[in-house]
Amino acid sequence: MTGHPSPTIGALLRDWRQQRRFSQLDLALEAEISQKHLSFVESGRSHPSREMVLLLAEHLAVPLRERNALLLAAGYAPIYLERPLDDPALKAARSAIDLILKGHEPYPALAVDRHWSLLAANGAVTRLLSLVSDAELLKPPVNVLRLSLHPDGLAPFIVNFGEWRSHLLARLRQQVRATADGTLGELLDELSAYPQPDGSTKRHQAAEMEAGIAVPMQLRLGESVLSLISTTTVFGTPVDITLSELALETFFPADAGTAEILRALVANGSGTA
Repeated sequence: MTGHPSPTIGALLRDWRQQRRFSQLDLALEAEISQKHLSFVESGRSHPSREMVLLLAEHLAVPLRERNALLLAAGYAPIYLERPLDDPALKAARSAIDLILKGHEPYPALAVDRHWSLLAANGAVTRLLSLVSDAELLKPPVNVLRLSLHPDGLAPFIVNFGEWRSHLLARLRQQVRATADGTLGELLDELSAYPQPDGSTKRHQAAEMEAGIAVPMQLRLGESVLSLISTTTVFGTPVDITLSELALETFFPADAGTAEILRALVANGSGTA
């Protein structure tokens, strides 16, 4: 019994082009090559050089992990390394991550990988995670999206859960489109199936389409409500797969009251206000 043949380099490039909604002419113009040559590459009539594969991948914004796959499909060795974050070669990057997380206190900040698994977090995040009652959700690898939307995670404490849920699902859906990552697609299906507030489906469909970086997470903490706005930071021009897939999620207080509560939590060494 034989498996399905591996996709050819031409088929893979065509799939990425179509996913990016480029015509052959669009991509040819972007890459400054002839449309005829691109057509021959996609059909298998012409075999691309290593440089051509990387050129087209660059203009198609193909993630580094998938660029390695394109090189392999074309018969070339991968060029992008994937090392664990504690690898000595990434020491400078890890130090920068730790510095950012620590320096962001008393506000929450965390680092996640491409599948939203928690890699590192500061003390403010640890204090907020004390709200989670289901210990299974806190066992490594901790998925921060699952933790946020799961009924036994932070969901019961998020005051504007419908809005926050729509925001996170919109971000994840966009990420699935950009990366074609099957694991992220499965995560999207799982999170979409979680319960949502009664009667909120229609109200938040439009919000999901328009969700942006200014959507706050309103988290009930004891008698108080924290209002937090998140921002995402990524490494510029990384050449390592691990760094290219790493993101820093930092939360800022949306109002003076939230800032005061978070400062007080650090001063008191407490997880509740």
